[in-house]
Amino acid sequence: MKDIAIILAAAGKSSRFKDPYSKKVFTLASGKPVWQHSAQLFSEHPRIGQIIMAIAPEDKELVQEKFAGNLSMLCVEVVLGGAERFHSIRNALEKVRPEIQWIGVHDAARPCLTKQSLDAVIAVAVRTGAAILASPIRSTVKRCSSSDKILETVPREGLWQAQTPQIFKASILRNAYAKVQGNPTDDSQIVELSGTPVTCVEGPESNIKITTKEDLRIAEAFLKTPQRSRDNPFF
Repeated sequence: MKDIAIILAAAGKSSRFKDPYSKKVFTLASGKPVWQHSAQLFSEHPRIGQIIMAIAPEDKELVQEKFAGNLSMLCVEVVLGGAERFHSIRNALEKVRPEIQWIGVHDAARPCLTKQSLDAVIAVAVRTGAAILASPIRSTVKRCSSSDKILETVPREGLWQAQTPQIFKASILRNAYAKVQGNPTDDSQIVELSGTPVTCVEGPESNIKITTKEDLRIAEAFLKTPQRSRDNPFF
């Protein structure tokens, strides 16, 4: 039963990655472009029937030249994104096939997702209607001023750091996007603002989002771990 579509968010500017030659999602990690690690995991999942990657318009030629074969092999469709993340996801939503019952959104810059975590968040989403991977914040949290002076220590009880994938019943996500306002930073926020509760499913800290070159090195180390190999035997 292939009833889930996954949208890969890959339209960011990668300004903090600071590489003049490659955006983070297109750079190599353990021999493959970053986006391909999670795309391959999704392509092998028995419930995922559609994968759509949203890219920046300026990357269209690059993607066609360098990754056409990879995209075809993994059955990944490409859509052009917009100025902000939610514009890109909204563009991809228009490409989701009508028979799809569940829609997930995943950062293409998170290559270390495991099948175990994916299965866990899917199971909770199917039970509740909306779920995301997230990790409880365990360190002390400080709120600082614009000059980096500490204003207060924020109680960390109940605070979680959002991850992806974020999985929603298709009708819930579509209805939420029809009402979106402002510039939300993730899809869960859009669904929350529409009045639908979202459940957090604890994901490992290894499900890192690559932002800097140091993140890339950490991700490559996670990709080589025995646990990663067991969860994803095709890696």
